[in-house]
Amino acid sequence: MLIEQLLANTGHTLRNLAAVAVSDGPGSYTGLRIGAAAAKGLCFALDIPLVAVGTLSALAQQVAARMPHADTYLYAPMLDARRQEVYTALYHADGHELAAPAPLILTPEALAEQLTHHSVLCFGSGAAKFQPLVSNNSNAIFLADVQPSAVSVGELALGAYQRQEFQDVAYYEPFYLKEVYTTTPKAVSN
Repeated sequence: MLIEQLLANTGHTLRNLAAVAVSDGPGSYTGLRIGAAAAKGLCFALDIPLVAVGTLSALAQQVAARMPHADTYLYAPMLDARRQEVYTALYHADGHELAAPAPLILTPEALAEQLTHHSVLCFGSGAAKFQPLVSNNSNAIFLADVQPSAVSVGELALGAYQRQEFQDVAYYEPFYLKEVYTTTPKAVSN
């Protein structure tokens, strides 16, 4: 329904698509699975390539594109991974990856080396959990209300498309970063 609405709003049809881009993760297991399934279904049905874009790199690009003096900061997108943990990575303003996406347990020592030598912008759904731990460090700068945008995913996807960096549609799986943890419901006694 949303895909049909998007196409109608832009005056396009499914036949106009040259590829489908998907946010690759990390992120919500369910959200990543639904996004990947929809993208793969379109790619199979239309016989077009699939482009996957890292969620953290798209979020970093989104912020870097709007920052004055963008090259004076390091970018630490943080997605909430529950408890005292986030999914994060570290980027330069040009998108160069300094630290690969990884789960990070938040402590006052997290990112200590980077915060000693650089101004680090922290943003995304997990940044608020980190802020009180480093509130005395002036190099830790927090941006509120930064949500992932399809625009940033699209911009990075266009570059990947032009470089022909496509996924194998049959075998593509999102980048979960951690194993999925499920529990069995406890038996209810009467």
